Amino acid sequence: MKVKDIMTKKVISVAPEVKIGEIAKLLFDNNLTGMPVINKKNEVIGIVTESDLISRDTKIHIPSYIQFLKKLDCAIEEKNDKMKKQCEKIINLTAKDIMTKNPICVESEALIEKLAEIFTQKRINPIPVVKNNKLAGIVSRADLIKLLAS
Repeated sequence: MKVKDIMTKKVISVAPEVKIGEIAKLLFDNNLTGMPVINKKNEVIGIVTESDLISRDTKIHIPSYIQFLKKLDCAIEEKNDKMKKQCEKIINLTAKDIMTKNPICVESEALIEKLAEIFTQKRINPIPVVKNNKLAGIVSRADLIKLLAS
């Protein structure tokens, strides 16, 4: 069996310019652990995971946190420029600022055994799937477990 047989074909991905608030909302709303960052040629140039947004040990709802920072930004007095600039910096971070560059990808024609090996050795999740260097899908540990359960 090949990766293309178990991958998700309709991938939610983002461009490098997308702000972290939107990324966090997409991850949260779609119950995703990560998403590829693609360029205009549909090539995977990075990946943003929930770990890139927060430490797994915290219980912060990132979209709410971003909204809080936006409101705080409006409430800060003009004389506190340093704090205002820090809030603006956080609010304006983009995918290219926080993504893992040159992520590990797997070819759509690769065997499932190769995928399992990558998950085990690299401890990453999810993994973008490529065909001819273009994004073709995405695969997660859950996809592999689903296969084992069926």
